[in-house]
Amino acid sequence: MREGMEDKMPGRNDPCPCGSGRKFKVCHGQPGAEALPAKPPGPLRKNNPRRAHLIKTPEQIAGIRKAGILAAELLDMLEDKIRPGITTEDINTWVHEYTKSRGAISAPLGYKGFPKSVCTSVNEVICHGIPGPRRLEEGDIINVDVTPILNGYYGDSSRMYPVGNVSPKARHLMENARECLDIGIAQVRPGAHVGDIGAAIQRHAEAAGYSVVREFVGHGTGVNFHEDPQIPHFGRAGHGPPLLPGMVFTIEPMINEGKWQARVLDDNWTAITVDGKLSAQWEHTIAVTDDGVEILTARA
Repeated sequence: MREGMEDKMPGRNDPCPCGSGRKFKVCHGQPGAEALPAKPPGPLRKNNPRRAHLIKTPEQIAGIRKAGILAAELLDMLEDKIRPGITTEDINTWVHEYTKSRGAISAPLGYKGFPKSVCTSVNEVICHGIPGPRRLEEGDIINVDVTPILNGYYGDSSRMYPVGNVSPKARHLMENARECLDIGIAQVRPGAHVGDIGAAIQRHAEAAGYSVVREFVGHGTGVNFHEDPQIPHFGRAGHGPPLLPGMVFTIEPMINEGKWQARVLDDNWTAITVDGKLSAQWEHTIAVTDDGVEILTARA
């Protein structure tokens, strides 16, 4: 789950955060643009939770790893349950009850007013879909995004599921989005830059004729739901903040079949593609290690 809507990337006609004075759409919103500059880090104080835990201790990473394994278990549990005829509310119930049974709580529930324990994003929904009475139909695709809090630590992950038999174009989109996640993770190592992640993802997606959502990004996590750094899934290699051992963040590329722009519905959460075409996303929480990367939301 990405940050609340007030923390999303700028709209196309908003001023670009880089300070150029130009609109986002003609500056960093252009295809091939470098990653946006990081938000000012600010002081390392308790009242600045985004920044305070930028570098995690080994003990913190161990706690995040346990929460991440639970996130993987939740997504595995749904593999045999997601099928035509179930509702997205059913998914919410299964995730909520399983999370509770493991002595954890669901981070999305009540987060900045979000009303459910999980995000369920179907077909043209990019992210932040709210579970409800909608019944899944044969050929749908759905992203389920979970974040359990276990012993105070957050494990954030999401996965795509085909609903019955899906079309070849839908399956190819899901596969490309998964490849984008894997390619993004492969860029992570000490001394690399945030822009390396986005550049690799953008190159792979656009080579297949897809687009990369810019309004929503990955983020630091683990001790708080959302922390620094921000991780755009587009950008320029060698640009952006450097990656340091102990950083923990999500990589969660949202790949669209058509245009990259998003539109947020009146519920102030559900983001959909502007052209009604399909969107797909996969997400892991990762840690930068001394010599590479560890995926914290994968089962051993």
